Formats: sequence, structure tokens, C-alpha cells
Amino acid sequence: MEGLENQFAEQKDDFSLMIHLGIKLAKSKLAVRQNPNKVHFSVVFAIYKEHNRIKTAEEHPHGEDFLMKKISQLEWLFEGKGNISWDMYVIDDGCPEHSGEIAQQILKERYKGNNVEVHFLKDAIAKMLPVILPLHNTDESRKGGSIEYGMWLAVQKNRPGHIVLYTDADLSIHLGQVGLLIDTIQNKNCDAAIGSRREDTSVFIKKGVRNTRGKLFIYLWKRLIPQLNYIVDTQCGFKSFSAPTVKKIILGTIEKQFAFDMELLLKTETFRHLSIGKVAIAGADSVEASTTTDLQPYLDMLKSIVKLYHKYLAETDEANEFASFIENLDREKWDKLVDNIPEAIAEGDPNDFDKFNEVKVSDLERAIVD
Repeated sequence: MEGLENQFAEQKDDFSLMIHLGIKLAKSKLAVRQNPNKVHFSVVFAIYKEHNRIKTAEEHPHGEDFLMKKISQLEWLFEGKGNISWDMYVIDDGCPEHSGEIAQQILKERYKGNNVEVHFLKDAIAKMLPVILPLHNTDESRKGGSIEYGMWLAVQKNRPGHIVLYTDADLSIHLGQVGLLIDTIQNKNCDAAIGSRREDTSVFIKKGVRNTRGKLFIYLWKRLIPQLNYIVDTQCGFKSFSAPTVKKIILGTIEKQFAFDMELLLKTETFRHLSIGKVAIAGADSVEASTTTDLQPYLDMLKSIVKLYHKYLAETDEANEFASFIENLDREKWDKLVDNIPEAIAEGDPNDFDKFNEVKVSDLERAIVD
């Protein structure tokens, strides 16, 4: 199967995304079918202003019916595997459009199982649960607070072979690929397995402007957190952790917004070096009604990463210079920088950014002025 995957990956543009995805799904299904171990798999995702995408295409032009389709994807993957069970935690991140209540109604009307739960971040805040600290209200969370709450909920029960995945609400990544994550954690001595859109055999369709901006983001964070240099795609919404790892990393976090991925990965790496496995995936951006696209969170994430750098890592002169540069960026300067990304970054390969550091702070400052 890997030989076929590599063969098709060498000619990515000659085949449709569906063919590449089909290979990943077949590989994942085979891994699940051959897995003799007792496994419980928990899926967590947050919803915020998903009141349209959660509907069917007949009900709304942006409708993806993502809740029921995620359920169907897991049912397909684990069908007939008595040694593997699963559940799902849907967390309302304080949605003003009542996405959580809509999800509850859909489950009541269309799902007969009892392994999918809807929870509300506001309830965790009201109870002052340790996992949501330092949040005071849902406005202070940008998905991170809800994801961490859902992960915490998932590990409250002790289950053999328990693995917890968090993903995005949309359908950009088919959950049928989670067999690849399970295999990586169980058979490759990893504490975490994360989907990556930037591996050699990954196939992911992204919009050009987001891709270029993403390269700038990767280059900058790698100047601050070299401990994670073996990872390129930190923001892919397809990450799994063994339950013991979740219990070690989930409390005491400081980032509850879009850079929460970085803190969870950094804490995992801190507990055990090179313990995060990367998994090539296939998928495509779901940009319709995307809250992330609207918010354009890269600058905010970089400022949060500066805080993580100061909290967790020994400081260096070079990293301090980049940290200071990021701290002094405002939205206007950031937009100018995005419009004038140095060519070495815009045309560079993010897989090389751990070694390539030729673009200095002075170059970035000139890009803003020019």
C-alpha cells in the first residue's frame, strides 16, 4: 500500500484529490482491520458560528452536514471491529448563533447512538474547572479553550488503549484517515500523532494567499521554538494524543486561542523528545463560512507563541530579536509584511525553514517600509 501511495504522490497533479484520498482511506482501513489491540478513540471538535455549515446543503448553500458525516466516517472506519470503540465530544465555544443547541437537535432527530455528546464551554467556566483557566468568559477562547475542555472530558474515564483526537468542525479532513494516527501511536512508539499537509505524500488543496501567509508564519515561529523544528505543519486540525499524554499536558496551559496547538505540542515534546509522529494526509480547505479565514489569526498566533517562548524556553539573542519584532507588529505592519513577504520565504520550502535562517529581522523591517 505504501508503494502505491508513493507512486501516486510522485505524480500528484496527474490525479484527482479523490484518488489520493481513496489511497489514504484504504491504508487507514487496513491498519484498523489488522489492529488486534483494544482501542477506544475519542474525537473532539469545537463549534462557533457553525449554524450554517452544520445544516445540509438543501437547508443552506454552505451546508456540509458535518456532524452526521463525521459520525458516518467513523462508523465506516470501525465497522465490524469489536475491539475498537469510539465517542465524540462537540464543544460549543460560546457561539452567539446557538450552534451547540442546533447540534443537540440534530442528534436527537437523526442519531440513535449514545456516544456523541454536546457540551458548552460556558458551563465549564461557570464551574471554574481547572482545565479552562485562565479563561473568565467564552469571548477569551478562540477554539483552544473548547478543544482542551473536550480533551479533558474525554480522559475522565480510564479506557484501555485510549487515544484522543481533536479536529476542525468542517469536512476538510476525512475522519476515515484516523486509522493512520492510531497506528502511529501504537506501533511507532509515539505519544502523539499529527496530520501533516506538508509531507512528501500529503495531498492538500489550499488557497494561494493562505499558503504564502502560512509560510511566513512557519518561518517566524521556527525562529522562536526550535524544539519543534522537526514539525512543519503545527496548525493542521487533525491531532491525536495518547490518553496518558493528554493527562500530562492538558492542565496549566496559558494559550486558549488559535495557537493552543503549539503549546500542546511543545509540552508533549518537553515530556519526551521526538515523541510526536507526523502522518501524511489528504484533504482540502473548507473556506466557505470559515471563521478562521475571517479572523486571519496568524498575527495573534505569533504574539501568543512569543509568550510560549518566554514561558517554556531558554532565551537566546536571536530568538529575542524575533520575539521583539513580533511583539511590535500591529495589524497595519503585519498586512504590509504579508504583501511584501521576502522572496526567500515566499518561494522557499517550509520543510527547510529549520535550517534556513537567512532572512533576518532587518530584512523583515525593510519589507514593511518598502
